[in-house]
Amino acid sequence: MEKLEVFGVTKLKGQIKISGSKNASLPILAATLLSDKKIFLSNLPRVKDVETMIKLLESMGSKVKILKKGNSLIIQNNKKIKTEAGYNLMSTMRAGIIVLGPLLARFGKARASIPGGCNLGFRPIDIHLEALKKMGVKYKLVDGYINAKAKNGLVGAKIKFPKISVGATENLMIAACLAKGQTVLSNCAIEPEIKDLSNFLCSIGAKIVWTGRRQVKIIGIKTFKQSNYKIMFDRIEAGTMLVAAAVNQGNLKLTGIETDILKTEINVLKKIGAKIIQKKNEIIIQGNKKIKNINIKTSPYPGFPTDLQSQLMVLLCKANKKSTIKEDIFANRFQSVSELKRMDAKIEVKGNQAIIEGNTIFKGAQVMATDLRASASLVLAALCAKGKTTISRIYHLDRGYEDLEKKLRKVGAKIKRIN
Repeated sequence: MEKLEVFGVTKLKGQIKISGSKNASLPILAATLLSDKKIFLSNLPRVKDVETMIKLLESMGSKVKILKKGNSLIIQNNKKIKTEAGYNLMSTMRAGIIVLGPLLARFGKARASIPGGCNLGFRPIDIHLEALKKMGVKYKLVDGYINAKAKNGLVGAKIKFPKISVGATENLMIAACLAKGQTVLSNCAIEPEIKDLSNFLCSIGAKIVWTGRRQVKIIGIKTFKQSNYKIMFDRIEAGTMLVAAAVNQGNLKLTGIETDILKTEINVLKKIGAKIIQKKNEIIIQGNKKIKNINIKTSPYPGFPTDLQSQLMVLLCKANKKSTIKEDIFANRFQSVSELKRMDAKIEVKGNQAIIEGNTIFKGAQVMATDLRASASLVLAALCAKGKTTISRIYHLDRGYEDLEKKLRKVGAKIKRIN
């Protein structure tokens, strides 16, 4: 099994081009099931989750042609699509549940294995199912599968989500594009990736209007058109690289981004002490020797993203005073703490709050990745640790970061993949 070997205390310097967004690619790929037209997608990241979604679609009958080193593809979904998403692929990827909406909308039935992915505590799919029920879906959970039918097709409805859910917003937005009449979704997630999905759906002919900050109106249509669509940049990769520079006084220029989307992350890093120059499509960040403490909590966009919490924790370990992070999204998001402690971090977890002592001098150690973002945090800690760090179970990292070690090596990191 592959591992990463990292020799720390090297200041990063240079330029990094940020890849396309994993979290935007997955629902957009699922949404192609709505149409039988050819769709061209570019700026896809070459990461395991995207590969898995493509394999899932191919297993259902999608015709996929990969282009240009794997970052672009042409996909077409004819009428012979199977309406079952099986266990083997669904068990490795949480986002697989998003095929449910387009299958029900187009074919009136779907059978999908209850999804897997990172072990981040209870992430209920009942929000998806109960919302679809309001559009005419009947479902049963049988032997680990969701058996769902919409005998007379989906019918537009007014749906208010009981809590903000990225996945449920995506699933229902896609499904509503083929529903009869008008659907109004409220208390929606408004992450940039959802706006990217909305823009993609409009590019194939959908009628979608955002009528409020968290409210969207969708008028169902019958046919779609061809599209040539570029996926947005990966804001979590961008945030990870910003923290990488901040944690070891690096000087990095990030390109291929939209700085407006990163306002929260930029403001947090400025408060902590990083010097940041921003233009529309690039950021230059200079890390500061003196890192200030901060108390922060994760929350839905435009709040601080849960997907950057583990990375920020590494930076706060080096702050001048005690900091706290309150995790308000996922229950098991502090799994990296035990591994960071092996590297001499002083962190105490109390419920959904982590108390970080600061002034840590990281030391190299053998550590183990527990989930996608925790694996990134271990890489960041290793970059500023004394000595060698070996990180195992890096398949978690490969689920969401394209060529991470290659990009870091290019800007001076001593990092390599070993068997």
